[in-house]
Amino acid sequence: MQATITIAQDPAADALLSRDPFALLTGMLLDQQYPMEHAFRGPAKLLDRFGTLDPRAIAAAEPGAFADLAATPPAIHRYGRSMAGRIQALAAHVIEHYDGDAERIWTEADDTADLLNRLRELPGFGDQKARIFAALLGKQLGIQPAGWREAIGPYAEPGSFRSVADVVDAESLTKVRAFKQQVKAAAKAKASDG
Repeated sequence: MQATITIAQDPAADALLSRDPFALLTGMLLDQQYPMEHAFRGPAKLLDRFGTLDPRAIAAAEPGAFADLAATPPAIHRYGRSMAGRIQALAAHVIEHYDGDAERIWTEADDTADLLNRLRELPGFGDQKARIFAALLGKQLGIQPAGWREAIGPYAEPGSFRSVADVVDAESLTKVRAFKQQVKAAAKAKASDG
């Protein structure tokens, strides 16, 4: 990976995300029901406590002890213990399907459809998270198979501030957060009308 990721808004955490594909994938996994910059700081916290982000070591870790590391304040997530299990499942999937090399998920994808399918198959990733991560790969890492914007949809739109894929600095983080709040408010208003 050659990109300079700044999603965590923390130099050490962002440096890790920029150099370690499994860290970036783990940050995306943690990006739910938790502020995005804190979610993407989670891999650095795990590295500090566990000593490695090697998927083989993570998958082999004793689940209770690994959950304790994840939940130790400051926890990697609001639901640190639960997320620890998801991280171990993600690591096991990366080992089983990509021989422990997370980057192969995107470097060996045949096209955008294959990339999205590979991402959807990851534990903890659904269609929306797969599209957001594919948009992140396209916008920030230059992983842009033919027709990628059309296949990914709105998250791939240039100049948008819809998701973590668009966070490149503190200002864009604020814009993405404002967009998400607008979407939530609109959904809440729609629900109360119905």
